[in-house]
Amino acid sequence: MTYVVGLTGGIASGKTTVANLFHQHFDIEIVDADVVAREVVEPNTIGLNALIERYGNEIILNDGRLNRKKLREIIFSDESEKHWVNQLLHPLIRQSMLEQLDMVQSPYALLVIPLMVENDLQRLAQRVLVVDVEPSTQIERTMQRDQVSEQQARAILAAQADREQRLAIADDVVKNDAKNQKLLPQITELHQKYLALCRENL
Repeated sequence: MTYVVGLTGGIASGKTTVANLFHQHFDIEIVDADVVAREVVEPNTIGLNALIERYGNEIILNDGRLNRKKLREIIFSDESEKHWVNQLLHPLIRQSMLEQLDMVQSPYALLVIPLMVENDLQRLAQRVLVVDVEPSTQIERTMQRDQVSEQQARAILAAQADREQRLAIADDVVKNDAKNQKLLPQITELHQKYLALCRENL
């Protein structure tokens, strides 16, 4: 059984940067919920076929891939459709994540789930690592990265779990506020800690 460290953080907190540092420097394998969520609706998957059955061919693009914009319009305008889509996709995503975790060869796995708190998925991990930043930093980074207004950035933040809720489930925290925050020393220390925990759990 793979030792699993769950990695989460709010929008623009630097989750990807942190995960990539674990991978680049220590060869730790990553299972990313966002990547899995795209995989379960690739052409000819159960996920995409079920969406086509419910919404017809307008849900797919000319190349046979999912029309994400159309799906977003459907689920944002109708709460019951959003619920239906979640009921379809969440079990598929969860199952695929567990299968991928089973195949991990590194001493432990990083399971990256942006909405871990919101979907109560911390149970899939033995430990939870939260990338923590000030909300003001998140807003600034989101505006720059996604070219959105401050109002939009605040709305995205408001739709997620807040900082306190994330920190409440954290076993470990990486601080990523400053522009050139020295992340590697924090990650090196955590890596050593996780290796020790893996040995204890053998």
